[in-house]
Amino acid sequence: MRDAGIPGSTEHREPAIARQNVTPKPIDAHEPWMRGLHADTGYLLYRLGLRSGQLFNACLQESGLRLRHYAVLRFLATTEGTLQRELSTRLGYDPSAIVGLVDDLEKQGFAERRPSPDDRRSRIVVLTESGRAFLRDTDEAGLRVTNELLGPLEEAEREALHALLLRIAEDGLN
Repeated sequence: MRDAGIPGSTEHREPAIARQNVTPKPIDAHEPWMRGLHADTGYLLYRLGLRSGQLFNACLQESGLRLRHYAVLRFLATTEGTLQRELSTRLGYDPSAIVGLVDDLEKQGFAERRPSPDDRRSRIVVLTESGRAFLRDTDEAGLRVTNELLGPLEEAEREALHALLLRIAEDGLN
């Protein structure tokens, strides 16, 4: 049978939809392309960040919130209230994303917008008592995620990794 996609081909190919059900082979960490990626620290950090986000989002799933909401709540816990543009700048989120995140947190009763004491035209975002309780309740979930991610490391290695990441974050994200 001729393959319609390749002139002169006699190979039969299944439609793409039928191929989607094929289970991929496990990745062999010893393949050259994997060794190359694993030699790239930036890639490993990226993958670790993805995995951390996936695990944390799974813990938050029941609440309807995601890691981005949690980050906003954690930041708000360090302030007496802040402008949305400050949240955007500090967390590195697009300003339009902050609006939606704060809307979601208001619906949950975890944050509220109040008039700014410095400028009545501006509104600040403030963590509510329900938001503080939610953060206390999620502390254990965060610890479980961290323990799963860092399971292969000894306690001293965990502390060293944290100190190094903090140094990089303070230098590169501020």
